[in-house]
Amino acid sequence: QVQLVESGGGLVQAGGSLRLSCAASGRLFSINRMAWYRQAPGKQRELVAAITSGSSTDYVDSVKERFTISRDNAKNSVYLQMNSLKSEDTAVYYCNAAIRITAGTWMTEYWGQGTQVTVSS
Repeated sequence: QVQLVESGGGLVQAGGSLRLSCAASGRLFSINRMAWYRQAPGKQRELVAAITSGSSTDYVDSVKERFTISRDNAKNSVYLQMNSLKSEDTAVYYCNAAIRITAGTWMTEYWGQGTQVTVSS
């Protein structure tokens, strides 16, 4: 069984910073792409940032220059450093990872339970 556990969400004032963490545990043969998504009330879930196993990154335009995604392969973890937060960043943030649990299995996507980020203006 694979689990993704997020931490680091909370309430912050506009202009402040937060750092989200997500650790994968369980049967982990390999982890490919890791990503952060978010879902605001009444809106669809959107990709915020992604990072490949080779550390290539991609960001949604609205967070470029403010958010930084990184990963620690030794800890099976991914992080999202969020600076200059805006009220529109308020959402539940979800960790996502493409994981192969054995050499002979397909890559499967797993999700964390979500962590709330609230930015007050």
